[in-house]
Amino acid sequence: MDVLYFAWVRERIGLPRETVRTEAATVADLVAELRAREDRYAMAFEDLSALRVAVDQELTDFDAPLAGVREVAFFPPMTGG
Repeated sequence: MDVLYFAWVRERIGLPRETVRTEAATVADLVAELRAREDRYAMAFEDLSALRVAVDQELTDFDAPLAGVREVAFFPPMTGG
């Protein structure tokens, strides 16, 4: 699946996107796998309350299932007016 990183998440990891092979059942499981990769991932995902996630371009929670998912995106909360 494609994993996309936006804003400071992208800056900490150093990539805008990557293709990931995973056995993760949920977004939280995917985050755990990514955190275990390297310190830069651990830093990016250390405070999940500061992150939002979208699965196949739909906002969701970290307990969302990943079966059949093509894209997961991580980004900070957005504000706007």
